[in-house]
Amino acid sequence: MKREFIKGLLPDIADDVLDKIMGENGKDVETAKSKYGDYDTLKTQLAEANKAIEGFKALDVDGIKKAADDWKAKAEQAEKDAAAKIADMEFNGLLDGAITGSKGKNAKAVKALLDIDALKGSKNQSDDIKAALESIKTENGYLFEDTQTPPPYAGGTGTQPVSTKYAPEVNAIRSAAGLKTE
Repeated sequence: MKREFIKGLLPDIADDVLDKIMGENGKDVETAKSKYGDYDTLKTQLAEANKAIEGFKALDVDGIKKAADDWKAKAEQAEKDAAAKIADMEFNGLLDGAITGSKGKNAKAVKALLDIDALKGSKNQSDDIKAALESIKTENGYLFEDTQTPPPYAGGTGTQPVSTKYAPEVNAIRSAAGLKTE
């Protein structure tokens, strides 16, 4: 309410009475305003929320689901690949250990004679590898070190002086060669 409005209704009103009326009116207006004081803030928040909702509506839920399924499939495949690599490393370690234990000279050559795929698929790999190596050892013994002990060194060979039994022949050869004879 404005002062001019009241003066128009009551032209003989005193200024101090008009001030009191305007003061009371101001209190009522401020009380009413305080209820709706955060109107602008709420209006801004509503606009931001509506923008977010529109953003969510624009999302391709099926595309997100498909991407999640793709990543899940990739993760499962990576787990399978890792498990296969670990199993392969364990098998190769077992095979190399068995070849070394059976005194194979060249592991690569021995492996070439083995049916690796059949041994990998075996349920009892350790025993099957040993049996396969024994079979190769009997057929191709040259690929393995000999387990027999070599004959002992014949001591004293080459350390004894030349026998005098052949001295005349040796002296004849030495003199023919122009060497000093004994």
